[in-house]
Amino acid sequence: MLRFVQVIVCNLPRIYMIPRMAYMAAHPEKYNEERCYKYARLAIRRMMRSGHIRTQAYGLENLPKEGGYIMFPNHQGKYDALGIMYTHNKPCSVVIDDAKSHMILTSQFIDLIKGKRMVKDDIRQSIKIIKELSEEAKAGRKFIIFPEGGYDHNHNKVCDFKPGSFKSAMKAKVPIVPVVLVDSYKVFEEWSLRRVTTQVHYLPSIYYQDYKDMTTVEVADMVNNRIRDYIRRILINGRN
Repeated sequence: MLRFVQVIVCNLPRIYMIPRMAYMAAHPEKYNEERCYKYARLAIRRMMRSGHIRTQAYGLENLPKEGGYIMFPNHQGKYDALGIMYTHNKPCSVVIDDAKSHMILTSQFIDLIKGKRMVKDDIRQSIKIIKELSEEAKAGRKFIIFPEGGYDHNHNKVCDFKPGSFKSAMKAKVPIVPVVLVDSYKVFEEWSLRRVTTQVHYLPSIYYQDYKDMTTVEVADMVNNRIRDYIRRILINGRN
């Protein structure tokens, strides 16, 4: 929380970026996805600089070279999606809980990257979002979905994945990319202003031919086990 306050205070002179995000999001005829994503990453870099945050990326070569795909990371905190976007050069977006998406800055940022707001208790709306995700991923877009559905001081512990999170990828028949986040929780959870380093590990992609005969439960367990095993090795053998 202390770092979050520092980031806000240090970036008050750049408050103009918030209405700028809203304007860019509202005028897709002038600002395409690439340009909006570039501006979003600029905001992330400025936040990282003022917050003394460093993020290291590993396994970028595992990302599919062409087409759409969906990334499934473990979930630790508010910085998770930002750390992935900072390391992910191609435009990508995120699925977020609608209830948490309407705060100032968060709302404009989500609109800028054309994120998807999901109302957790609205089955009809969730089905609509899954359909949109599937169609857009199939058309070439990249997304981040947190299959744990939330976080609660779980730090580097990986919780169970919700099988329904994988429906959009399986419906679109696009690659599933397991992503391991390490120490991401430290950014906004630790009561410290010391420099913090987080890690983003992109594991080998799982292609349609590898999961086409599996159920959503089996896919969720497979991805969860790969992430758990990988993060366990990191914590045992060292930070990288």
